[in-house]
Amino acid sequence: MANGIKVGIEEKVESKQAVLLGFQHVLAMFGATVTVPLVVGTAIGLEQREIALLIQVVLLAMGIATLLQTTIGSRYPIVQGSSFAFIPGLISIGKSLGLAAVEGALIVGGLIEAAIGAFGILGKVKRLFSPVVTGVTIMLIGFSLAHVAVKYTFNFFADPSGSTIPKAFFIALVTFSTTVYVALKGKGALRAMPVIVGALIGYVVSIPLGMADLSLVKELPLVNAPKPLPWGTPVFEASAIITLLFAFIVSIIESVGDYHAISAISEAPITNTNINRGIMSEGLACSIAGILGACGTTSYSENIGLVALTKVASRQVVQVGGVILILLAMIPKFSGVLASLPQPVLGGLTIALYGMISVTGLRLIKEKVELNDRNMLIIASALIVGLGAPQLPPEFLEHFPRIVGSILESGMAVGALTAILLDQLLR
Repeated sequence: MANGIKVGIEEKVESKQAVLLGFQHVLAMFGATVTVPLVVGTAIGLEQREIALLIQVVLLAMGIATLLQTTIGSRYPIVQGSSFAFIPGLISIGKSLGLAAVEGALIVGGLIEAAIGAFGILGKVKRLFSPVVTGVTIMLIGFSLAHVAVKYTFNFFADPSGSTIPKAFFIALVTFSTTVYVALKGKGALRAMPVIVGALIGYVVSIPLGMADLSLVKELPLVNAPKPLPWGTPVFEASAIITLLFAFIVSIIESVGDYHAISAISEAPITNTNINRGIMSEGLACSIAGILGACGTTSYSENIGLVALTKVASRQVVQVGGVILILLAMIPKFSGVLASLPQPVLGGLTIALYGMISVTGLRLIKEKVELNDRNMLIIASALIVGLGAPQLPPEFLEHFPRIVGSILESGMAVGALTAILLDQLLR
C-alpha cells in the first residue's frame, strides 16, 4: 500500500491488541478532552465536585460520540473529543446564564448541525467560510482564552489574594517546561503525549507544595453512572444558542478537513455521503452531550496522527477506544483525581495549547490566503473587533439587546461575523 497501512479500516485485529491500541487512542486525546471541562468548570466557578461530574459526563459523551461516528457517521476511524472551539462560548454562557443554558444551546445547536449533515446543506453554507474567515476565527479562539491561561498560571481563580503566587508560578513553569520538552524532544510514543506527561509531573510537584486537594477523591464512589440533565432542565436561550453556533461552524470546518486527512492516511475513498453522515453524527453527539450535561464534540486530529504513526486504521480499534471512554466515565473517583488538578498545572498546559490554536489559524492564513490589501484589511478588522468587543464592561453591555450583548462577549463570534460580512462585501 502507498502509505504502508498495515491494517485497513474494515480489518480487525486480535482482541488484546485491539484493547491496547484502543487505549493508546484514549491516551492520545485524553489531555485535550479533559482540559476542556477543567477549564470551563474552573472559569465559571464550579465547585470541585461539580467539575468532577463535568469530567465524568464529558468522558461518557465522547465515548458515545466516537461509537456514533464509526457506526452511523462517516465510518472512518476517528475518535471524537471535547472541542476547544466551544470553550469561549461555554464560559460566557455558563457565567451569565448557567449550565442549564449550555445544555439547551448544545441540544439545539447539535440538531442544527445534524440537519446540515442529513440534508446535505454543508456545500451551500461552506462557501461563507473561506480560508480567510476560518483562519481569523481559529486565531481568535486561542486569543480569547489567553487571559484564562495566565490566570491559571498565577492561581487567580482559586486565590485572588495572591498569597500562593510563588508556588503557583513554580508549578506552572515546571508543567510548561515538561510539556514543551516532551513535545519537542520526546522519543517514540512519549512524544505523542506531552499534555499527559506535563500534567502528571506538574501534579506530582504540586502535592508536597500543598496545592493539590485529594479529599474529594475519598468521598466519591468508585462506580456510578451519571444521570441525564445534571444541571437541571435545559434553558433554551436564543443568545446562548447563537453564541455557540459559531463554535459549531468552526467544528464542522475542522471535521471536514479531518475526514479528508483520515481518508488519505487510511487509503479509503471519501464521498459527500461520508462527509454528510459524519457531520450528522457529530451533531447528534453534541445534542446527546447537551442532554448529559457535557461539552461540545468534534473529531480529533491527534488521533488521525496516531493512525499514521501506527499504520493501523481499523475501525474496530477506535470503537474499542470509545468503549474504554464509556467505562472510565463510570468511575467517579477517576474523575475526582482529574478535578483535583491544581490550576497552575492547567496554566502550564494551556499556555502552549491555546497558543497552538492561534498559530494553527495563522498557518492556515499563511498557506491558503493571498495577503493582498483586501484580505489584510479583513484580517486586521476582524482581529481588532474580535479582541476588543469582549473588553466592554458588563454594565455597558446591558444597554444592548441580550442577543447582541451575548455576541459581543464572544470574540470568536464578533470576529467571525466581521470577517464573513467583509469577505462577502469586498468582492
